[in-house]
Amino acid sequence: MRTASDAGTGAAEGAASSERWTAASVDDLVCIELPRSSRLLALTMGAANVIMQLSNPAVGQGVAHSRVRSGRLDVHPIKRTRTTLSYLAVAVLGTPDERRAYRRAVTRQHAQVRSDRDPRATEEYSALWVDLQKWVAACLFVGSRDVLDLVEGPQSAEVAERFLLEGRVFGTTLQMPPAVWPGSLVAFDAYWNAETAKLRVDDEVRSYLLDVARLGFAAGVLPERMRAWHQRLTIGFLPPEFRRALRVRWTDKDEEWFVRQRARLVRVERALPLAASSLVYRLLLADVRRRIRRGQPLV
Repeated sequence: MRTASDAGTGAAEGAASSERWTAASVDDLVCIELPRSSRLLALTMGAANVIMQLSNPAVGQGVAHSRVRSGRLDVHPIKRTRTTLSYLAVAVLGTPDERRAYRRAVTRQHAQVRSDRDPRATEEYSALWVDLQKWVAACLFVGSRDVLDLVEGPQSAEVAERFLLEGRVFGTTLQMPPAVWPGSLVAFDAYWNAETAKLRVDDEVRSYLLDVARLGFAAGVLPERMRAWHQRLTIGFLPPEFRRALRVRWTDKDEEWFVRQRARLVRVERALPLAASSLVYRLLLADVRRRIRRGQPLV
């Protein structure tokens, strides 16, 4: 467990070192395989991936307790959704300069999210800590890989390793140095298994995450039946260890329902050209480029 002084040091070092990580091996990495997972299905699975990220106790408290109200999903759901998806679009599809610009914007926000400014914190955290950013990136990589496997089937060993290499952009577009990203699928699996063994969701974060699954922020807009469907689907997309951490009941009947729903979604996805399925991400990237030209805030 880090001390409060370590948290301050980690944040300062992360901010000071950011531009050292913008060599060709980082921001100039051209994603070849990863863009094939930027699909509508990824949006459908998005809430499940958020829950996966926040099942890490430090990340969970950092988000649930965040004082940056402009970035809170429960306060500004549309803005938060836009900035998160824009970050993914920039990481996967953006240019080196766009990745650098988004990193700087996110760093300013993340610098405010730290446990020494959180009187309710029972975990120590800073949104600039590399180990927490690595976990978030790993969840995004796993989610992207799941999308690709569902739509296209299992990938060849060569493609899978390239996909892992490209997956590091989820972390390096934040503050994560590339050297900490696993260098092989074997190393990634070892890291993933070790981290999922540490999952823990306290009652407060659990309530927050179930509200995310049920789209509680849209209670006045979406009908209850649709929100209940989304919650059940979201829980279905979670790997079993995350369901256990969230303490949700999942029966054989639930699994049968989920498999049918997922199959329908995959059939629709397979019928769509990638250009159509990835349109949301490309529109968001265009919006980021417009904001950069006009000097408008990115997050």
